[in-house]
Amino acid sequence: MKIIYKSTLFLFVLLLSSCATIISGSKQQVEINSDPIAATVYINGAEIGKTPVQKNLKRNQDYRIVLKVDGYKPYETRLDKKFNAWYIGNIAIGGLIGLIIDPITGAIFKLKPQEFDGSPKPGITHHTKNQKLVIKVSMEIDPNAEQIGQLEKSE
Repeated sequence: MKIIYKSTLFLFVLLLSSCATIISGSKQQVEINSDPIAATVYINGAEIGKTPVQKNLKRNQDYRIVLKVDGYKPYETRLDKKFNAWYIGNIAIGGLIGLIIDPITGAIFKLKPQEFDGSPKPGITHHTKNQKLVIKVSMEIDPNAEQIGQLEKSE
């Protein structure tokens, strides 16, 4: 009976030894949407597509996101890496392996939009859902853009 107990305890500690990597993973899914839609999205200078767009980003680096669409001012924001509280599980459970693995995989971090004085940057809303970061940007009309027509409602 002691062998079963010790084996079970060892297996439990081994499986939960890198909490943040197991729970969160080394990448985070980011969904970017905009109003108006079809804005071109650039992440760290590379074009990734038009909104709405989803991308799995490594958790261990910061990202510069720029959205551009004709007739609107370009919108720029950042995703910064922040501490992931799941890493503390390694200390609570005694997961010595996790104390090493989580920083290597980047799971010690989570991505969050840039914030000033505790509030999100104007024009952006975000929320997380099942480890997925959802960002929506409302872009401002460029006052220098030339208006070439106006849509009218049909009756």
